[in-house]
Amino acid sequence: MKPSKPSKSRVLEFVHEAAGDLHKAGFIDKRRMRQFDALCLQPIAPYSSTRIRALRARHRLSQAVLASVLNTSLSTVRQWEIGQKQPSGPSLKLLSILDKRGLEALL
Repeated sequence: MKPSKPSKSRVLEFVHEAAGDLHKAGFIDKRRMRQFDALCLQPIAPYSSTRIRALRARHRLSQAVLASVLNTSLSTVRQWEIGQKQPSGPSLKLLSILDKRGLEALL
C-alpha cells in the first residue's frame, strides 16, 4: 500500500516502505498498515470559501448539485462559501478529489 501523496520526510518514507514489506510478509495486519499509511500521508490543505466557489464554478455545479455529490446539505455548502464553516473530514477529502481528479472520480 503506497501513500497517495509524497511522505513528510525521507525517514517516514523508509518506515512506510519497511511496514509495507512487513505487511506483504504477513507480519503486519491491514489495520496496522492503515495506521502507517495515515502517518505517512500529508494532511489535506484547507479550502477557503473563495476556493470552494472557484472549484464549483470550474466544474459548473450548482450549490445543490455539489452538496449532493459530497453527500452533505445545501446549507452546509452555502455556509462554506460565505465563510461561516470550514469543510473537514470526509468532505475535505472529497473536495480534494474533485479538485485534483474531477467530477468523474466521485460519480
